[in-house]
Amino acid sequence: MVEIFIDGASAGNPGPSGAGIFIKENGKAESLSFPLGTMENHEAEFCAFIKALEICIERKYTVVSFKTDSDLLVRSVENEFVKNKRYMPFLDKSLLLIKNIELFFIKWVPRKENKADGLARKAIQNN
Repeated sequence: MVEIFIDGASAGNPGPSGAGIFIKENGKAESLSFPLGTMENHEAEFCAFIKALEICIERKYTVVSFKTDSDLLVRSVENEFVKNKRYMPFLDKSLLLIKNIELFFIKWVPRKENKADGLARKAIQNN
């Protein structure tokens, strides 16, 4: 199983944003940071998730466990619903991508346990 930590961050809401992705596979770890431009924090969280899903599909991962400190993201994915219609396109894209993964898990973790937190903040500096 591939373990993936994700985080999105914004300096302001909206503001310069970034995505952090930490991938642990067969004992190997990889840290990725991506500037996202200007957006809200929740949008950045979804963008980090989508980018990580695209990486999983590209690398042909079949069993993945996602961990994030975004309660909104976890609830939205689990319930396949989001109250704020602004996030619906992000959720729709996420759900389509998840269908390409054989076994998918997502779990909320506290920010201090999220290995992608610093990576997202680092990406903001590269905007």
